[in-house]
Amino acid sequence: MSALAIRDLHVELGQGKRDRTEVVRGIDLDLVPGRIQGLAGESGSGKSMTAMAILGLLPAGGTVSGSILLGGDTELVGLRTTAYRKVRGGRIGMVFQDPSASLHPQITIGVQLADGMRAHLGLSKADARARAAELLALVRVPSPEEALTKYPHQFSGGQRQRIAIAIALACDPEILLADEPTTALDVTVQAGILHLLRDLATERDLAVLLVTHDLGVMSAVADDVAVMRGGLVVEAGSRRQVFTDPQHAYTRELLDAMPDAQDSLVDGGEGETR
Repeated sequence: MSALAIRDLHVELGQGKRDRTEVVRGIDLDLVPGRIQGLAGESGSGKSMTAMAILGLLPAGGTVSGSILLGGDTELVGLRTTAYRKVRGGRIGMVFQDPSASLHPQITIGVQLADGMRAHLGLSKADARARAAELLALVRVPSPEEALTKYPHQFSGGQRQRIAIAIALACDPEILLADEPTTALDVTVQAGILHLLRDLATERDLAVLLVTHDLGVMSAVADDVAVMRGGLVVEAGSRRQVFTDPQHAYTRELLDAMPDAQDSLVDGGEGETR
């Protein structure tokens, strides 16, 4: 059973009738527990807007139609704002591209981790702090107890992204959305983050949507791949199927442009702590 089933999803942006643009044009997508669904495409293809539509975080004036069914029991399209707040961070976690922007610079890591758990799970301050340390250990941040007292600027880019992943996992979500989570990192650090996402999907039975323009990243970690262009999914299938026997000309173009070195992106990097 799908953890999240998207059917005939349309997303329009713009304020007035004449200025509206359809950026997602009727796509279907399924996120399955324990598997990483890759969503690839060039800038402007609609892949990030798909993730934002799932979270109900479209820009002002944006509209969504179709169906986004969470866990077989909650329709997200048309969901009231108050109900959506329980979904965001509760049943669905989100990891953004730049952890420097998603982490508050003036609040300690411990407080940023604990706040969501206290709001969604009703944990006491002490219990939330204890769970925060466990989460940092889970995502392999060194010296978790000490890390709780520090601020984002005291960590490297790779460590900040691991902390962002810990925050996304804080309330034990069913779904993890990762929007270009390795773009701002060098290749060695990317490998560690991808290993982590792979392990989390398998060990926690998480359904992961990995949004990226980088097919090297996709080839390293995704179980299934959907390729978007112009707001449409032009090809979808297992990673092996899409990468060894692409059916669409656009997919072949993307594969031809992929550096050979990216094919082994997750080889090594397991000990990355930068």
